[in-house]
Amino acid sequence: MKPGARRGLVAAAATAATAAAVGAAWRKSPWPSALAVRAAFTLGARRATRSLAHHVPDDVTGLLDERYAPGGREGLLDVWLPTAAERRGEALPTVVWVHGGGWVAGDKSEIANYLRILAGRGYTVIGVNYPIAPRATYPTPTRRVNDALRHIVSHARRLHVDPTRIVLAGDSAGAHIAAQVAAITTVPGYAETVGIEPALAPEQLRAALLHCGPYDPGLVDLHGTDAGSVFVRTILRAYLGTAHLDDDPRLAEASLAEHVTADFPPTLVTGGNGDPLTPQGRRFAEALSQKGVHVESLFFDEDHLPRLLHEYQFDLDGEDGQAALEATAIFLEAHTAP
Repeated sequence: MKPGARRGLVAAAATAATAAAVGAAWRKSPWPSALAVRAAFTLGARRATRSLAHHVPDDVTGLLDERYAPGGREGLLDVWLPTAAERRGEALPTVVWVHGGGWVAGDKSEIANYLRILAGRGYTVIGVNYPIAPRATYPTPTRRVNDALRHIVSHARRLHVDPTRIVLAGDSAGAHIAAQVAAITTVPGYAETVGIEPALAPEQLRAALLHCGPYDPGLVDLHGTDAGSVFVRTILRAYLGTAHLDDDPRLAEASLAEHVTADFPPTLVTGGNGDPLTPQGRRFAEALSQKGVHVESLFFDEDHLPRLLHEYQFDLDGEDGQAALEATAIFLEAHTAP
């Protein structure tokens, strides 16, 4: 057996064993599983942060740890913008970014370098923290991001925000939260179903920018025994706060393809060909398009090399990550024009 094949089998076995252990642990408490996932996600995020450091422009200013809600770090946000715009007191089109982490992990600091890079393109870019599972369950993170939008609009002048040109963005689980807030903002019936009063008027929300998200939790195989199914079930149980997913109506409520309308904002959806969440991204993009929403997508052929894994867009040392950044820049310029 070739060394590469042997390593692949070992990794697959380790993944399956970890998933089985995580599933077994959940029967007693969601915390051990969530903490194991959180540790893995945090390690990956730190690596991505370090790799982005040399891409960050020098002429970006930050306002760190602005409090938008009570509590600890979960109620904080960061604001980034070009230093020249800060000096002139300008209000810029604003990207509000929701970090990923499988609903059980993540922090705005882990994506700060990427947000600084976007800010260097001429935007105010805001990274939002929110409560994470298992302590905070659905739809608390969505409600908190909506609260952050209310704070941002209320303090728009001080934060250099043009409240008529806001883009909701997110990666991984943050893409789901951002998309859900966009649906709440633009679909009154859905806002009523979820029980959240939108902070923005629909016309304030110019677009949505969504990377590598799980947009349809209802598609999860609730009885699969493979490592991927066990892993996703585990984090969904933590997020929903229940071990019994089969009859939980919130799975359908959180599956966004069933709730969007033609009023959903123009959207850019991306995903890598090696990311198990990309089929959900493709399905969501198709659902939006069928509703008449302007959709731009960046997906890759199955045989594309290198295989692009989850959160590929944060790798700016590769051509594909750079392509995603350029697609993002073009999309933002087109949909935030005065």
